[in-house]
Amino acid sequence: MSMRGTINDALKQAMKDRAADRLSTLRLVSAAIKDLDIAMRGEGNDEGAQDADVLKILSKMVKQRQESARTYEEGGRLDLAERELSEITVIEEFLPTKLDDDEVVTAIDSAISEVGASTVRDMGKIMGALKAKYTGQMDFGQVGALVKERLG
Repeated sequence: MSMRGTINDALKQAMKDRAADRLSTLRLVSAAIKDLDIAMRGEGNDEGAQDADVLKILSKMVKQRQESARTYEEGGRLDLAERELSEITVIEEFLPTKLDDDEVVTAIDSAISEVGASTVRDMGKIMGALKAKYTGQMDFGQVGALVKERLG
């Protein structure tokens, strides 16, 4: 089943279970996917969002909520921070499991050898290869520093 189908099934189940918070988050996810579909149609892509596109959306949504939660905590609004964190939990259900530190290092080494990188100038190729294979499975902000360290 596609990511879109899995999310729609979860949305329907949340409606049946009357899980208001979960339902609200899943509706936000569904709306983001539909927005991407519309944008892609405007560019001439009639197929709509594929699973890789949905993973990118979900990763972006998690990152946005992490930043919002941090801002709310700094502002003393723990109730709003808690809501953002609960939304992250729902969204992460649909993301692949995160790689641990050793797996991230192995993936970086593999990507470096795969693209034949030797200097920091090749970092874009490495990051592209990693994003193609591991979207949603690693934090690319942290990965960038590790790649530089490996090439430096």
